[in-house]
Amino acid sequence: MTGKRFAKVGRDAICTGSIEFKTRKTTLKQRERRPGAKVATGPSGGRRSDVRPAKPEKTAVKAAPAREQRPPAAVPAVIERPLTARHGERPAERVPVILESTGAGDFHLIDSGNGQKLEQYGPYRVVRPEGQALWQPSLPAHVWEKVDAAFTGDTDEEGTGRWRFPKEALGETWPLNLLGVDFFGRFTSFRHVGVFPEQIVHWSWMKQQVESAGRPLKVLNLFGYTGVASLVAAAAGAEVTHVDASKKAIGWARENQALGRMEKLPIRWICEDAMKFILREERRGSQYDIILTDPPKFGRGPNGEVWHLFEHLPLMLDICREILSPKAVGLVLTAYSIRASFYSIHELMRETMRGAGGVVESGELVIREAGLDGKTPGRALSTSLFSRWVPK
Repeated sequence: MTGKRFAKVGRDAICTGSIEFKTRKTTLKQRERRPGAKVATGPSGGRRSDVRPAKPEKTAVKAAPAREQRPPAAVPAVIERPLTARHGERPAERVPVILESTGAGDFHLIDSGNGQKLEQYGPYRVVRPEGQALWQPSLPAHVWEKVDAAFTGDTDEEGTGRWRFPKEALGETWPLNLLGVDFFGRFTSFRHVGVFPEQIVHWSWMKQQVESAGRPLKVLNLFGYTGVASLVAAAAGAEVTHVDASKKAIGWARENQALGRMEKLPIRWICEDAMKFILREERRGSQYDIILTDPPKFGRGPNGEVWHLFEHLPLMLDICREILSPKAVGLVLTAYSIRASFYSIHELMRETMRGAGGVVESGELVIREAGLDGKTPGRALSTSLFSRWVPK
């Protein structure tokens, strides 16, 4: 692992101490794990261990990730400060809450089973690993065989080298649209395609909040990956701050912004460790109306910095609470690849928001199969845990 200090990227992006990691080799049959792609978002942002470890030597044994891995993750340095003493009643609760999506725009889940999922991304049908799909596929084998791309993960190559294209060779990127926002799909070497569609339910909620607020809302997107959520928020009328520790992810996000001709929208692209950024925002007295945070499970830096979600998430949420505005409309936490019930993050969120009133709703994000036509409901595929505080 190596640490790099980057120069300023673009007008608003700042890169300091960004750390990138290589993913371990995995096979299609192995269980997948969603890394913290963004650690201070990175493909930390991002996009599923949670971070991409150093590339193993040729003799190294392949490790089986649990659930989907996210892209190369940069690790937030853990900077300690005491947790704030909270008083007052805990918020009301709504549990369990299942937030379900059947897809939107150019995406829907066609079928799943045998540890895989068959998805539609614009013109392409794609097969990727999915450890949660324990059942048998609903559609016949010939449907699964006639795909445009399938992730194999059986080589050390970067980019499209770890994909198989049965019909014809495809380029690394192609245009997609979700919730009215254009962006690039991308065949990455860590099995992802540049967007995490299970987040559509959070983005739709955020879009509605921004459009109905009657004032410009300030949105902070931590571990923002390729920026789709940030573009959705900005297009709806929000002033957005997008934070990710990966220089590459910030570059992808800017490409997406250019594709949609959204360069004039108020988005700050910040390439920095997420924890460092929010601590500085707290000292400055900055405030946000909506905060989205999607931290990794684990990360390690070259100077001894270690991020453990179970140890350090309380501090991260505590800081987020401090930079919420008095008229905040939501704090959203998504968690992947953790051996815990959603009640773990639910109770943490309630303690963090003690005295703030409102409601904490927690549960799972699921995507429901929609068949070849995108209109035939099938089974629900669980993708992640979430907890969300709202003022009422």
